Order: sequence, then C-alpha cells, then structure tokens
Amino acid sequence: MAKKPKLTQRQKRQVAANRSKRLREKHGAKDASSLDESALESGTVIGRFGKHADVEDTNGEVSRCHIRRTVDSVVCGDKVFFSKGDDAESGVRGVIEIVKDRHSVLTRPDYYDGIKPIAANIDRIIVVSSILPSLSLNIIDRYLVACEDIGITPLIVLNKVELLSDEERATVTEQLKTYEKLGYEVLFTSCKTGEGINTLNEYLNDNISVFVGQSGVGKSSLINQVLPDADELTGDISDNSGLGQHTTTAAKLLHLPAGGI
Repeated sequence: MAKKPKLTQRQKRQVAANRSKRLREKHGAKDASSLDESALESGTVIGRFGKHADVEDTNGEVSRCHIRRTVDSVVCGDKVFFSKGDDAESGVRGVIEIVKDRHSVLTRPDYYDGIKPIAANIDRIIVVSSILPSLSLNIIDRYLVACEDIGITPLIVLNKVELLSDEERATVTEQLKTYEKLGYEVLFTSCKTGEGINTLNEYLNDNISVFVGQSGVGKSSLINQVLPDADELTGDISDNSGLGQHTTTAAKLLHLPAGGI
C-alpha cells in the first residue's frame, strides 16, 4: 500500500485555517462586519500575554481581554475596538473585537506562519548595539534595512561606551560615521556614567518607540534609565565577561514621563 504523501508547511497552514473557520462557524463566532463600532470601547494594546492582551482605553483604564477568534493577530501598539464584560473571569474583563488599520508594523520571520507581526503603529526604532557581546555592523545593517522597508525612523545607539578606551572609541566613532553620512543619527550611551541618557529621552518624547538589538547589549538597562519605575527586569552582569544575561519579559508598552511610549 502506497504511503500517504506528507503535507507541505503551506498545506498544513491551510488545513489549520480551514479547521479554525469550521470551528468559528460551529460556535457562531462574531464577524467584524456585524459589529456596531459605536457600541464598543476604543483602546490601545499595551501588553500581550499568550491568549490575552491588556488594552488601555481613552481614560487610561486597563482591561485584560480575550482575543476574538476572528481576529487574525494582536500585538502591542495595535489600536482596537473591544467590548467590556460585567464579570471578571480570572481577571479578564473584555474581548477584543476589531483591530484598526495599522500605519506601520514591525515583523519577524516565523517558521510556521511565514511573517509574524510583533509591534504596530511604531514611530521610531531604537537600534541598540554594544562592543559586548560584540559590535556587529552586519546586525545594525539588517535592522536599518527593516526600518527602511516599513518606513520607520531609526536611531542607532551604541551602549556601554564606558568600556571603550580612548583609542577604541576613536575607532568605533570612525566606523559609525558611515551611517551618519547616510543620514542616520548615532548616539553613544552609558547606563553607568549617564552619557547620552538625556538625549535619548529627548528622542523618545511624544513617540512610540521600540528597542531592538542582540541579547546582552543593555536594552533593559536603557529602559530602566529612561523609566526608573518600570517593572523591567535587568539581567545580572557577569564580572568576568561583562555580558548581560538574557532577560525574559512579556511584550508590553511602557509610558514615559514626558509623554512617549
């Protein structure tokens, strides 16, 4: 008896999509076209936690919400319409019904889904690098290409500059001049000495920004500098290597004192 041919990844995704469609039809899931937007609350997704998301409404109140099965994807920064429930089931007080159109979306490749959105409606991307674990111009280049592709303004940040000798700093400065000649802005920062932190704050004002970069370059430490009250965990630093240990956090938006996010 001949073996059944294996399904390709594309075929598997189509099978899963068809199964989800049948489930929605069976359980009578709401369709966005049948919803009255005037009867819904408007808000911004400020946190994503598995199958739930935290939504901040126009009054600043935060509700943890289920995500309607008919909604394709929900990420931090999404503007949504959601319905509030009277009863809080395990802390969940609403349902996201509709995701509004995005003016920008940050994505990454995903083995199963092809391209996966990770943040929406972003104004600026902070590309953080450091001499430790290593200064990778190739990674900076890749982030800049992504920024150009989606039309988001980047800021290149070289962190941990207190570790540079005068000679090393001169060399790195010369390397990064290439980006400045292309019109990109470059900022040197140090969480230990405070260099560049005030300037970084100015860049973040009145913008929705995302910090990107390799693990260990100090993204969480920089966030703690511009927002000391944030519940950001910062990885311990090895005395021997100076490398930041990986810090695992759920995706979330943090409000800055001057109005940025």
